[in-house]
Amino acid sequence: MLQRLERSLEESPVVRMGEYDYFVNPITDGIPAMDPGVLQEVVDRILEVGDFDCDLITAPEAMGIPLAVPLSLRTGIPYNVVRKRRYGLPGEVSLQQTTGYSRTDMFINGIGKGDRVVIVDDVLSTGGTMSALVRAFQTMGVQIVDIIVVVEKGDRKASLERELGVKIKTLVKVEMHQGRVRIVT
Repeated sequence: MLQRLERSLEESPVVRMGEYDYFVNPITDGIPAMDPGVLQEVVDRILEVGDFDCDLITAPEAMGIPLAVPLSLRTGIPYNVVRKRRYGLPGEVSLQQTTGYSRTDMFINGIGKGDRVVIVDDVLSTGGTMSALVRAFQTMGVQIVDIIVVVEKGDRKASLERELGVKIKTLVKVEMHQGRVRIVT
């Protein structure tokens, strides 16, 4: 079903960022070069499992973008990017993303109360990005129709779903084992 993606993940190099093991993969980092077949497989699967009865497909910068664009093209639904840059547009909402290896301000523009969104992202690990994004949307009165993440790493998903009161769909779960990525079935 996701054979190309799984093979790509298992072949990923692992680097250490502080206390955090980080795997480098085209779907999560844009390097090395993305095999279009892997991206096609991922987009097809997202479309199979996702509920796209929404106004916007939204994705956090940066690696949510390569997912949102083909989904927008396939569904005809506009996409919106939550950016790491302040624009100062009217209604801009700021949030702080904290991951296992960084802390960044992010900014929501062009989404408002009553909008119905599907969130897509590359990886769920610590949950920092997703938590900040979901909480901001909930505060704004934005309806989250669905959340789909390609790679789940670690055991944070269930507790994050409880904390936020949302369901998060993931396509594949991985764990780090002896400096390598292993698919969890």
